Amino acid sequence: MVRRVMAGKQSPQHPEEPSGANAGWAAVGYLIAGMGVWGFVGWLVDIWLDTGGIATAIGIVVGTACGVYLIARRAGA
Repeated sequence: MVRRVMAGKQSPQHPEEPSGANAGWAAVGYLIAGMGVWGFVGWLVDIWLDTGGIATAIGIVVGTACGVYLIARRAGA
């Protein structure tokens, strides 16, 4: 078994990601998380109030809007 010793604080070489890839994945994550969390909250409200899916739809729209807001806020920083 060959063991390589690295001098100092060098990190192993990794292939570079395309520019902006992390920002793109963060945007996708914000959208999916917002839709999932607020859609789940809407679903719970549907069960509680027996609204027939209206609260779930509203929750998904609100979650999407919140995700877009967070993306715009992060892009402006």
